[in-house]
Amino acid sequence: MQLMCKSSEEGQEAGLGWIDARVRRFEFQDNVGRLKVPHMGWNAVSIVGEDSLVSSESLERRFYFVHSYYVECMNKSDEMFICNYGRDFVAGFHRENMWGVQFHPEKSHRFGMELFKQFLEV
Repeated sequence: MQLMCKSSEEGQEAGLGWIDARVRRFEFQDNVGRLKVPHMGWNAVSIVGEDSLVSSESLERRFYFVHSYYVECMNKSDEMFICNYGRDFVAGFHRENMWGVQFHPEKSHRFGMELFKQFLEV
């Protein structure tokens, strides 16, 4: 997901630029609820808009995250999933034939398996 963006605070090199987005580091100045970086563990995501990859039938969407950086999309129509970790952030995006997710679907049990299944059917 992060590689497809234009830029990143993680390094000096430009990303591939396929998505008009930048990668930002989580910074919690006031230590919101003592949140730690990296963000590790299970978290719920919300669907933003409609997308062929996700079904609105499944009410519960929880995925496993391990990350210190998050994506900030310049074009809100690219956003597919939103998550909250001290702030709302984009947990998944989609543009044309490209999808990217911040979480680890392979570590997300039945939720990740369902996402892989949907991806193969798109």
